[in-house]
Amino acid sequence: MPPLGRVLIIAGSDSGGGAGIQADIKTVTALGGYAATAVTALTVQNTLGVSAAWPVAPDIIEAQARAVLDDIGADVIKTGMLGDAAVVEMVAHLLDDARLPAVIDPVMVAKGGARLLADEAVGPVRSLLVARAALLTPNAPEAEALTGLTVETTDDLRRAGEALLTAGAGAVLMKGGHIAGARVIDLLITPYGETSFEGDRIETRHTHGTGCTLASACATGLAQGQSLEAAVARAWAYVHRAMLNAPGLGRGHGPLDHGWPLRGKA
Repeated sequence: MPPLGRVLIIAGSDSGGGAGIQADIKTVTALGGYAATAVTALTVQNTLGVSAAWPVAPDIIEAQARAVLDDIGADVIKTGMLGDAAVVEMVAHLLDDARLPAVIDPVMVAKGGARLLADEAVGPVRSLLVARAALLTPNAPEAEALTGLTVETTDDLRRAGEALLTAGAGAVLMKGGHIAGARVIDLLITPYGETSFEGDRIETRHTHGTGCTLASACATGLAQGQSLEAAVARAWAYVHRAMLNAPGLGRGHGPLDHGWPLRGKA
């Protein structure tokens, strides 16, 4: 039985339950951890997309996080949707005070295309959060925004990951889902080497929340004392099976089956 593992999630709410803090909480719980949250935004969304979003004031987000840290505590902090530069700056200060490993998922655009990070906040994410990340988990478009490099191939992923390491990230999990090809290749790049995670592309519309889920699964493993490589490997396998077992809900980008381990699905 692994240690409980406490994960403080700083992210936005997804009313459809497929991504955001809902996906994060489900993932952490399914993998045996304890999830607490600081909500950054309320969104109106389902599998068809985001139709509205209301940001939470930075001081309220900070108060939520500090209330958790002061009482329950955390082993890892995981970030998702932050919204704007003021929240990014607050989170950077919070991470400095907390002195905990951080899994930073630089969420910028929802699966349906809605922007979840203001353009003016990309620079602060680059300058303030990359170097504070024990693990950074960008997809190809996010890596392009953070590095200014073109990311269209696996070699491009590798170059962008190395650039993000140079910028100060402790490790980078470069997600290859946007890279064309029959197989999906994700690269875990650290100062000590590279590990690839590869599998056949799953042809499905049920991919909503894959990024949130993967980052939270990694954070759970780290919170439970796993090595980085072991945490990422378990997270990758968990997301793969959650996609294969997707319940088929909604008419758009459907959710994964976050609870498959609880039902003994293979």
